[in-house]
Amino acid sequence: MVKYLKSIKYLFIVLLLTQLTGCGINTIPTLDEQANADWAQVQNNYQRRADLIPNLVATVKGYAAHEKDTLTAVTEARAKVSSMQVTPETLNNPQAFKKFEAAQGQLSSALSRLMVVSERYPDLKANQQFIALQAQLEGTENRIAVARRDYINAVKAFNIEIRTFPGRLWHWAMYSDLKIKPNFTATTLNADVAPKVEF
Repeated sequence: MVKYLKSIKYLFIVLLLTQLTGCGINTIPTLDEQANADWAQVQNNYQRRADLIPNLVATVKGYAAHEKDTLTAVTEARAKVSSMQVTPETLNNPQAFKKFEAAQGQLSSALSRLMVVSERYPDLKANQQFIALQAQLEGTENRIAVARRDYINAVKAFNIEIRTFPGRLWHWAMYSDLKIKPNFTATTLNADVAPKVEF
């Protein structure tokens, strides 16, 4: 009888372990890794944009040297972004994440102003190097948008998992060191208001 009870006990443990492997115990770390990978892709695309800026500024400077304020704003925004230390902990620190996001927003705004300035200089707009850099920058901005979208979706899946059942139980029991991840927000003031266009 004792041998029979031990066999049932071992069978119960094996069945329990089998059930645990199929009930989402690995979902939280899997979603965490996906969010981290998508974040790395966002950073990669931001770095690509930052690498294009010096050539773009140099090209514009040759044609529009008296647009010093705009060129300085772009250079300073790039320097600020480049000086920020972005670590994996940035994802777990909402203040650091917002600071990073704000710096990237300032750089985007400065680049937009630079593109507006370029419209005033037909020779610049016809320059092949400027055209190539502008195309690369536009492509990079599209990549940033896609990478941010992927990151937003990964963060959404991760945050939902650790806040709902049964993921909440696994989070409490095994992954309590993993915190809810911050997400991107609109950084432009009045981003919800359509711009006014006058002809």
